[in-house]
Amino acid sequence: MASAKIYSDEPWQVAKRFEELGSEWVHLVDLNGAFAGKPENLEQIKKIRENCSIKLELGGGIRDEETIKMYLDLGIDRVILGSIAVKNPQFVRDMAKKYPIVVGIDAIDGMVAVEGWGEVSDMKATDLAKEFANAGVIAIICTDVGRDGMMTGVNVEFTKEIQEASGLETIASGGLKDMSDIHALMDANIDGTIVGKAFYEGTLDLEEAFGVANAQ
Repeated sequence: MASAKIYSDEPWQVAKRFEELGSEWVHLVDLNGAFAGKPENLEQIKKIRENCSIKLELGGGIRDEETIKMYLDLGIDRVILGSIAVKNPQFVRDMAKKYPIVVGIDAIDGMVAVEGWGEVSDMKATDLAKEFANAGVIAIICTDVGRDGMMTGVNVEFTKEIQEASGLETIASGGLKDMSDIHALMDANIDGTIVGKAFYEGTLDLEEAFGVANAQ
C-alpha cells in the first residue's frame, strides 16, 4: 500500500475511458477492502456503475454472501473471491452455484498469497485451481504477484499451469507491458489478460490490443 501510485482521483472517468476504447469488461479491485476484509470504496464503485454501461467485475475484501449480494444488487456483473477461496473453498463452491463467481488466485513463487498479498499460504496455486475445476466458477484470474505493476512481462507459463489445472477460463494478471505479451498469451491460448499499468504508463495501445485480440 505504501508504494501505491495514484493515477486518478475519479476512477469512474478511467472506467469510462476503457469503455470508449472498446473494452467489454473493467476489472475493479477495492485495494483497501482487500486489506480490511470488507468494502472500503463503495461510493467510488457506485459512481463507476452509475456512469458506465460496461460490464464490471469486482474483487477485494469480499468474504461473505451478504457482500456478494450487495455488490450484485449494485449492478456489478460478477464478483471475485480471493482470500476466502483459500481459507474456505467450500464457501466458494456454494456461492458459485448461486452467483456469477470468479476466483482470484494470487501467487508468490507458485504459492498462494492472501489478505492483500500480506500473507503467503502453504498451498500451491495449481492445487487451489484444481479445487474449482467443476464447481461452477466462471473463470480464474491468476496473478504473479512478483510481476504485478513491474511491467516485466506476463508469466505465461504460470497462467497456462493454472488453466490446465482448473480446466476453466483463465485470465492472466501481473506484469503485462506491451503487445509482445498480448501475442504470447494468444499463442498459448490463454483466455484473457488484465491491463492496468501498461495502459496508464503508455506502453500498450489498448485499441491495437483489442484489434489484434478480436481478429483472432
